[in-house]
Amino acid sequence: MSVFLIADIKVTNDSWMPEYAAEVHKLVEMHGGKYLSRSGNIETLEGADKESTLIALLEFPSRAALDAFAQDPAYAPFGRARQAGSVSNFHLIDDTDIAGQIPYLAAG
Repeated sequence: MSVFLIADIKVTNDSWMPEYAAEVHKLVEMHGGKYLSRSGNIETLEGADKESTLIALLEFPSRAALDAFAQDPAYAPFGRARQAGSVSNFHLIDDTDIAGQIPYLAAG
């Protein structure tokens, strides 16, 4: 089952970004993942603006693949640099569709 990582990031110090962008892409691919979007073009259509600098959407073939990426020792220094230079909120969703499973949401 595919899983999707939504990385919602507010950069507070951008010194980590060039190396992160250059190197982490390779690590994501090494673990079977791919970037679906990495964008700073963020428009809040509803709700409170989170002042995000960028949002990235990544797809991995499984939760195990995502966990392997996140726990890869080669990623650790990049993760620490990102955490030190940003406020990062990471969300995980899977590829299930709850339509038809709850009374008010018809199957599509």
